[in-house]
Amino acid sequence: MTNATEATAVALFGAGGTMGAHLTLALKDDADLAMVYVDPAEHAQERLATHGLTVTPPDVACRESDVVILAVPDTLVGRIASEVVPPLKSGTLVITLDPAAPHAGRLPDRPDVAYFVTHPAYPSLFNDEPTLEARRDYLATGLAKQAIVNALLQGSDEDYARGDALARKMWRPVLRSHRVTVEQMAILEPGLSETVLGTCLTVLREALDETVRRGVPEQAARDFLLGHMYAEAAIVFGEIEGEFSEAAQKAIAAAKKTMIKDDWLTVFKPENLLASVHAMTSEA
Repeated sequence: MTNATEATAVALFGAGGTMGAHLTLALKDDADLAMVYVDPAEHAQERLATHGLTVTPPDVACRESDVVILAVPDTLVGRIASEVVPPLKSGTLVITLDPAAPHAGRLPDRPDVAYFVTHPAYPSLFNDEPTLEARRDYLATGLAKQAIVNALLQGSDEDYARGDALARKMWRPVLRSHRVTVEQMAILEPGLSETVLGTCLTVLREALDETVRRGVPEQAARDFLLGHMYAEAAIVFGEIEGEFSEAAQKAIAAAKKTMIKDDWLTVFKPENLLASVHAMTSEA
């Protein structure tokens, strides 16, 4: 391994998984980083081998690294962290990719290491990318710019700066980097992005399927829905000047009474978010 004075020693756990593979490609050729890769899964090791990469034993990775990235499923973060964090040297920066486990208290009590959380926002619906390929980079594979959000669970401002610098490499190209608290990140995910947005989009798909079931040609229904989604989202989120017609506003007001519970915003209550992340990070 390259000496830490020459490059930051980074251990990427889950390196061959879905998110880990993305980070592997983003970081493997960075001259400022001395990367090692940890993944026990045979298929993950085969994936790494296609890039000429081999895995490092977990104990070696823990012992020698300045930064540890846990690119593992939420349900496994607590158990893996309980094995990885204790042997780390003092001052190590531990990075998770989601606020669920940190917010649920799944990380070991180790006051002399820093805990940093980072998560991508993904390219915006209203992006201004110059090429079709970049505009179709829906999952931020490196073509389209995206914003990111970061939080420091414990550590110093210097630790945050280290985490932010690495996060910009992990998710590049980065449009904006936002500093939030872990609690605020939990409001964003799972609250805003999964609980609310995921649910609403799932309902939209179910509505599209019902429209087709009732006899509207599928392509016509899809074109109509996605076209209106783009135009109406531009109005709702202030991308263009305008407002819904009076008739549309009446339809929305009437539909909300039957489709949406009056107290639906309780999904953002702290106790409900905490219950959600506890459920998300449980192995049971």
